[in-house]
Amino acid sequence: MTLSPYLAPGFYDKALAAGKHRDIVGGRWEETAEAQMACLLAEGLRPQHQLLDIGCGSLRLGHMAVPFLDPGHYWGTDASGALMRRGYEVELADKARLPADQLVEDADFAFPGLPETIDFAIAWGVFTHLPPGALPPALASVRARFPALKALLLTLFLAPEGPPGPFRQRDGVVTHPNRPPWHRHRAEVQAEAQAAGFTLAWRDLILPRGQCLAVLSPA
Repeated sequence: MTLSPYLAPGFYDKALAAGKHRDIVGGRWEETAEAQMACLLAEGLRPQHQLLDIGCGSLRLGHMAVPFLDPGHYWGTDASGALMRRGYEVELADKARLPADQLVEDADFAFPGLPETIDFAIAWGVFTHLPPGALPPALASVRARFPALKALLLTLFLAPEGPPGPFRQRDGVVTHPNRPPWHRHRAEVQAEAQAAGFTLAWRDLILPRGQCLAVLSPA
């Protein structure tokens, strides 16, 4: 099984040294950030809410969400602290609105030090690059850690039921059942969400790269 390229030794160091902090998170910087914000606003995000950006990377969403939210109401986690710091330094115009210690290095979805008062969470393009087995414990951790959560927005690649093999998404990306970028079946994800204590609703949207949006609410 091929693991995520993000797990390759030296991946972040090489990319950051080359000035590619935007490319690391998939490029299409403004387009994707605008789509993220639009999805969050449609689900009810308001400035007074506290937002957790899981896999926030170099603050692609953060550079739009931080000015929108009340000061101190954005939290980000990522496997790479260096990537978050680069985004904080380069992409965030008003650093007074976000304490640097609210960007938390976390490769295990343990969410150390984050407050229980998180209202909204988003994991955009995170589980498209991780094996399917990563999702159930992550969902269980979110459910247990954030009792005030109203909604978790999750993007995944989906493929129809049938013989396993590559599948071309509607934006042209070819996804796979056994290597990144990974795709899943709707029924599998639905069952995993339910097991973690969520109800799940799919949104009929066309998102960058053909990802699909699931909105999970505490059951």
